[in-house]
Amino acid sequence: MRLLLDENLPKRLKLNFSEYEVFTVRDMGCSGVKNGELLKLMLINNFTILLTFHKNLQHQQNFSKYTISVIVLNAEINTYSELTKLSPKIRKLLHMNTLSAGPIVISKNQD
Repeated sequence: MRLLLDENLPKRLKLNFSEYEVFTVRDMGCSGVKNGELLKLMLINNFTILLTFHKNLQHQQNFSKYTISVIVLNAEINTYSELTKLSPKIRKLLHMNTLSAGPIVISKNQD
């Protein structure tokens, strides 16, 4: 499973998912690429999941044409110390290995 961390996330967050093949947008040389184009590049490069803090992405893209799962991290701020609190929920979701295409919102207050 290949994961891509959006550029709005701290790059060290990828350390929380060491059991997967994880890259940042910067690692891929895609900094500044618009979301629609980024999703296309993800398909070309065999990524299956995008982790992002971009809460409006789910309303701006037509996910019916993509096979990518987008995990939207819903937290007050996008610092490593805050987002790492969501890592256990994300790992649990990833281990289930039954992610559907499109957006999945992960929040601190959800089970």
